[in-house]
Amino acid sequence: MLFNLSSQLETNIAQLKDFFSKDDIVKFRTFNSKDSKIHCGIVFTEGLSDKIIINENIIKPIINSINNNSLENSELSSYVENHIIQCDGIEKTTDVNVIVNSILSGKTALFIDGVLEVLILSTTKNPTRAISPPPSENSIRGSREGFTESILVNINLLRKRILDPNLKIEFNEIGKRTKTKVCIAYIQDIAPDAIINEVKKRLDDIDIDGILESGYLEEFIADEPLSLFKTIGSTERPDVAAAKLLEGRVVIICDGTPFVLSLPYLFIEAFQASEDYYNNYIFSSLNRLLRLLCFILTTSTPAIYVALVSYHQEMIPTSLFMSIVTAREGVPFPTVLEAIIMLLTFEILREAGIRLPQQIGQTTSILGALVLGEAAVTARFISAPIVIIVALTGISGFAIPTMLESVIVLRFIFLIAAFIFGLYGYIFAVIGLFTYLMSIQSFGVNYMEYTDVINKENIKDTALRVPHWLMQYRPRFITKNRIRMRQRRQGLH
Repeated sequence: MLFNLSSQLETNIAQLKDFFSKDDIVKFRTFNSKDSKIHCGIVFTEGLSDKIIINENIIKPIINSINNNSLENSELSSYVENHIIQCDGIEKTTDVNVIVNSILSGKTALFIDGVLEVLILSTTKNPTRAISPPPSENSIRGSREGFTESILVNINLLRKRILDPNLKIEFNEIGKRTKTKVCIAYIQDIAPDAIINEVKKRLDDIDIDGILESGYLEEFIADEPLSLFKTIGSTERPDVAAAKLLEGRVVIICDGTPFVLSLPYLFIEAFQASEDYYNNYIFSSLNRLLRLLCFILTTSTPAIYVALVSYHQEMIPTSLFMSIVTAREGVPFPTVLEAIIMLLTFEILREAGIRLPQQIGQTTSILGALVLGEAAVTARFISAPIVIIVALTGISGFAIPTMLESVIVLRFIFLIAAFIFGLYGYIFAVIGLFTYLMSIQSFGVNYMEYTDVINKENIKDTALRVPHWLMQYRPRFITKNRIRMRQRRQGLH
């Protein structure tokens, strides 16, 4: 225990002043009622607590109050709570840890002389940025609202989209020092109990000083923490999170970050976008197929190019092969080293563009790529074809931003395999990749679910997006209530 709580006002204030002796933002104030029958003291944190509420709803009513009744000390606390102060959130406690944590979180502790119980008053000031479009998930059609750093705002953004009493919000506190608020959200009659209980268990098992972002939680609770691929999804869009909830998934909201986690998370979700469900289903299906093609291009183009040029020249058309040979005249490096140098240069430019201020980041990336590429080709440092290959590789990766980290590593794995064994090495690497993906699980659900067997039910919302009126069922294995729509669309007459 931090200190012993007393019924004497002066003792409690003295102990708290000693406890917060080197914390100048914790403020103390003692005052009496007009008839001097009520002696009070408050403790609050400057900046986190709303001074207007403290002054107008707590201090002023108590100072102006007159106690016409001769109340015992045991009744005084209830009298102040019910007849004097004006505050919507009041909690009584004798737990010193609760008192200290409440003060540090922006609440006000009200001590009454002669009363052991302390009133914890909700005076927290919650400054937060305005709701704005999510910068990491741009869309042409759909909601322009994005999550913020406030957990309460984020919960409300979900609540207004799902007006269902079965939407449950359960809070937790993680981090011995930061005591970060974390909540899980799920629809009770849709989400499987086994997944909900497993999420709660993994969150309860976290023992760390502080949680500063949802990425901390992701690493602690993921099934495959060492995997290249995400087994827990993240989004800044409330409409995406709401859609995940309606499919039977569990959403985790962490205070202090706009990134909300969703689970289970499957491989095919990386190729899905929120706009797919707002635009025409034919156009959306084409976009999904395009993203799948981009995944193949961004991971495999350098590897296939190196394998063909180094080992399988007979597979390249003669005219094209002669152009490549002509372009490589005078280049001092082998093809694989060219590819590695250019891929690393591209990643350096991409990282620099992200870290620089937005006004000059894009300019630096574009000019850097143009100037360096042109200068390197002119100086015969690299060949022109490798510039085209790396440009196609990099641009294709931007079409699937949620898998960007994974595809960067896969590029080099495939490239090295192709350099050592040619196309055979590339094929073996692809087989190894799919074998690995088939072995991964996300909270008991196979990571490659809906892609292992191709049938008319699985294809409805995977590589293609069929009309909404054909998607009668929710995903299997993720939900305990598969019925999404009771009746299919009737034919036109």
